[in-house]
Amino acid sequence: MIGKLTGRVDYKAADHLLLDVGGVGYTVHCSDRTLAALPGAGQMAALYTELLVREDLLQLFGFLTPYEREWHRLLISVQGVGSKASMAILGTLGPDGVARAIAIGDWGAVKAAPGIGPKLAQRVVNELKEKAPGIMALGGTMGQAAGTSPDPLIEEDGPAKAPMPQAAPPSSGAAQADALSALTNLGYAPSEAARAVAEAAGNAPGSEASALIRAALRLLAPKE
Repeated sequence: MIGKLTGRVDYKAADHLLLDVGGVGYTVHCSDRTLAALPGAGQMAALYTELLVREDLLQLFGFLTPYEREWHRLLISVQGVGSKASMAILGTLGPDGVARAIAIGDWGAVKAAPGIGPKLAQRVVNELKEKAPGIMALGGTMGQAAGTSPDPLIEEDGPAKAPMPQAAPPSSGAAQADALSALTNLGYAPSEAARAVAEAAGNAPGSEASALIRAALRLLAPKE
C-alpha cells in the first residue's frame, strides 16, 4: 500500500499531478482544493495517498493531510459515492467543512459539490452522521502527525538539497477534535457533541479548542 509520496511536481493538470519520486513518476488524482494548495512545477510536495484497485484500473488519490484522507475513506463507504464524487465533495467543502455539514445535518452544503444530487447528499449525511464524531475525534492526532517533518526522499543535483515543503499547521480540525473529546468526556453523546462543536466552529472559524468548548456548552445547555 502506498500511503505517502514526497517528490518534485513535474506538472499539474485539471484533476491530477505527476509527482517525480526518485525518478519514478506517479500520477496522483487530487481535488481542486488540494491541487490549488500544492506548489508549482519543479517544487517539492508531499501527499498522503489512497490506492484504488480494480480489475482494470489502479489509481492513486492524494490528500494534504491524513485527516482529509480519512474523510475520503468514509465518504466512499456510502453507496453511490465513488472516488470522483468524494473528490468533488472534499474539493468544495474541505475536510472541516464536510465534518461540519454532516454533524449538523446540512445536506444542502454537500449538494453544492459538482455532480452531487439531493438524494445522494441526504444519503451521505444520514449514513455518516453517527460515524462523523469518530473521525472528528481523530483530527487532533492526525494534525499533529501531519506537522512532523518528513525525511527528504530526493536530493537536488549537486551539494545543495531542495528545500522540503513546510507542513501546514494543524487546521481547525485539531481544535474541533479536542473540543469534541472534552465534551464526550463530560458525558455528552458523540453525535450530540459533534453537532454542537461543528455549529460553534461554523460561528467562529479558527477558534481554539477552549473557545469551542465554551461555545458548544452554551449550545448544549437546556433552553429555558
